[in-house]
Amino acid sequence: MITFLLCLGLLVASYFTYARYLERQFGADPAAPVPSETLRDGVDYLPLPAWRTFLIQLLNIAGLGPIFGALLGAVYGPVAFLWITFGSIFIGAVQDYASGMISLKEGGLSFPEIVGKYMGLTVRQVMRAFTLFLMILVGAVFMVAPAGILEGLTGLTQSVWVWIILVYYILATLLPIDKIIGRFYPVFGAALFVMAFGILGVLLFGPYEIPNLSAASFDNFGANPRGVPIVPVLFITIACGAVSGFHATQSPMMARCLTNERQGRPVFFGAMISEGIIALIWAAIGMAFWGGTEELSAELAAQGDNAGAAVDLITRTTLGRFGAILALLGVVVAPITSGDTAFRCARLIAADFLRVEQKHLLKRLYISVPIFLVGVAISLLPFGVIWKYFAWANQVLAAICLWTVAVYLSVHRRRWVLAFLPATFMTFIVSFYILIAPEGLRLSYFTGLTVGIAVTALVAGVMGYGVRSAWRGKMARGRD
Repeated sequence: MITFLLCLGLLVASYFTYARYLERQFGADPAAPVPSETLRDGVDYLPLPAWRTFLIQLLNIAGLGPIFGALLGAVYGPVAFLWITFGSIFIGAVQDYASGMISLKEGGLSFPEIVGKYMGLTVRQVMRAFTLFLMILVGAVFMVAPAGILEGLTGLTQSVWVWIILVYYILATLLPIDKIIGRFYPVFGAALFVMAFGILGVLLFGPYEIPNLSAASFDNFGANPRGVPIVPVLFITIACGAVSGFHATQSPMMARCLTNERQGRPVFFGAMISEGIIALIWAAIGMAFWGGTEELSAELAAQGDNAGAAVDLITRTTLGRFGAILALLGVVVAPITSGDTAFRCARLIAADFLRVEQKHLLKRLYISVPIFLVGVAISLLPFGVIWKYFAWANQVLAAICLWTVAVYLSVHRRRWVLAFLPATFMTFIVSFYILIAPEGLRLSYFTGLTVGIAVTALVAGVMGYGVRSAWRGKMARGRD
């Protein structure tokens, strides 16, 4: 319990300390003009109250991530608490805050355009394709997963539910942001908090014992408990609860709705820390509910690593009938709300690089129809294959975003090391993982480790030179 409470305290304290430090680094100015006013179009650029944008941002970035990922990562024991806490503060929140603030200061630019502006034309073209495909992939994943759950609850086939969800996605993608997303997402975002704090109450006052960090917590560096090593698998498994590249694509969407730059701290940093708290709570209940990590591992294995079944059992047992309703929210509504914003984000990304204004419905349709056709095609692939590659690609996106932030900070003569070190770490994780993963090159562990370190050193060397050049002003003169 002590480790859990300390980590919870650190997450809360970071909002009042580290977040303010980042705010100074990015020069948040409440009097500066913002895109919601200067580019207001009534569709995507539209001012919304800060509390509403915070809850929308939380729901956009959360989805299944801080619940499912935390439960799956909890099999590693209390070491997962450390990754959730320090990952959220020093990597995830830095990425989310930076991507949102840069977009806010750059007229609401979408993520690939930000990357291209600070990393060059070639990187921009690659990121346009990569990010657009990833957004469609996310949308497809979050059509299939909830549809499968709804099939079991209602008797309607999964295919029928896919089409029903698709119709909703089309509406949420095309309509102005205040019509569906702005009205209903704050309610669902608040429900995520209610569910998490209900579980927190059970942890604090119930019969469950949360394990503390000890030397034994690091014993499963090798093949314990599930035959997969902590490094790098834990850092891929728990993504949204610590750092997720998907978040960097969502922050610009809310940057178009803020009414002043000071709102970036609660909306971007605050939403990420809130997600970290949710993930911490779910990791704790995962370790405590079955009486230990080995028991949790056995339960997940029996369910085919279906964390949805674990969520359902935990909430029904601890929170009763109310928990059953919250479980439905957690495993159905939350992923659907991430899927539709993924498709909406894909529309905005495509519109930005094609330079097609989105005020008129017909032009939104031109962009959206091909995106949805590709999404439907992807949804026909095996879900397990889609998810494995999504998880890795998602963390690659986080590394790229953090490298971009390092260059941005250097260009503006700020402390670029705040992003450089996290970027280096995430580059190592994604390189190492794909080298040894079953869906990757399948190298032996120590061969993959050696090559991963070499790849990371090369990338860090190249980016270090670029960051130093940006500091001297060479890249600043070559920017768009």
